[in-house]
Amino acid sequence: MRKSLRGKRTVAVGTLVALLAATTAAPALATTADPVQDSLDVLTAQDGVPGAEAVVQDGRRTRVVRSGTGDVLTGKPFPRDGSFRAGSVTKTFVATVVLQLVGEGRVKLDAPVERYLPGALPDPRITVRQLLQHTSGLYNYTQDLAGVDPETLRHRGAEPAELLAMALKHPPLFPPGAKWSYSNTNYIVAGMIAERVTGRDLGGEIARRITRPLGLHGTYLPRRGDEKLPAPHAVGYTPVSGQLVDFSDFDATIAGAAGGLVTTPSDLDRFYGALLAGRLLRPAELAEMQRTVPAELGIPGAGYGLGLGSIPLSCGGVAWGHGGSIPGFTTMSGVAANDHRVTLVANQDPLPDGASAHVMAAFDAAACSGQ
Repeated sequence: MRKSLRGKRTVAVGTLVALLAATTAAPALATTADPVQDSLDVLTAQDGVPGAEAVVQDGRRTRVVRSGTGDVLTGKPFPRDGSFRAGSVTKTFVATVVLQLVGEGRVKLDAPVERYLPGALPDPRITVRQLLQHTSGLYNYTQDLAGVDPETLRHRGAEPAELLAMALKHPPLFPPGAKWSYSNTNYIVAGMIAERVTGRDLGGEIARRITRPLGLHGTYLPRRGDEKLPAPHAVGYTPVSGQLVDFSDFDATIAGAAGGLVTTPSDLDRFYGALLAGRLLRPAELAEMQRTVPAELGIPGAGYGLGLGSIPLSCGGVAWGHGGSIPGFTTMSGVAANDHRVTLVANQDPLPDGASAHVMAAFDAAACSGQ
């Protein structure tokens, strides 16, 4: 049974910023011998998030930790390795496609976007690197979706050119390269470049270059009108007027190259493991991806590269990955030292106050569990 939508909310096409802009310290709660389980239980028992799952892969070992429920109406548990919408984790996939094109000599990072999309942007100085790095100064189009009726957004969908036009109604935030500011518009344009250069749609390129070679059978970029999540999946909830509303059905083309991906936790673990192991990019392009700039992420020492964040861990070192949030789901995925891969997903977006910090606490606990 689906609850009807009431009220309005802001669509949040996931950002690493939203997850990292808070301390990772979790409050005291009844504990077990497992810090990962304890951290997930904070999200569900204290914050009121319906459910959460962490899938941790270390070599050939896979550990799944779950808390809460996947369906508040039936009480069914959070499904093991179920499908979900990954939000801005999509950006790492898009950056990987663009960097593969760089490695093939078909795109140059420091060439102007004008070379690949003539007349698309009003400032001809913006480069491909600045798109991937969030230093272009382009306005974030999702800001204009604030207050739009959720039921309208559920089925609206959009084409990339439409989303870009929405952003270009606003002046730039700053001159290209002057500073860092997270903008989903950057990746809409990056996806358009990939399609123009290859002559194929972005979803097909992600499949051809990433998901099929790696055997990621649960990962794809939906087309317009494809609103259903493959089973099994947790119900994705959005809070409206104090109630949790089932937002599992959703046309995510309104997020597109910035956040439309459907995937599973184990697929993301495999993807980030392969990426950081050099199986998807040549050493030169992987080095460019990991060359970070200071980013306003709320954690000292955090940085942003090309579709990839550097996240300091409490146990020392960093994890490389990305966070995402999109109506119904919040996630954080990445790789720590010794190929220790972690994907955490919760079936609610936006989260309750303070819960973003607890997502990062759970990710930190899982990432540090291998050290």
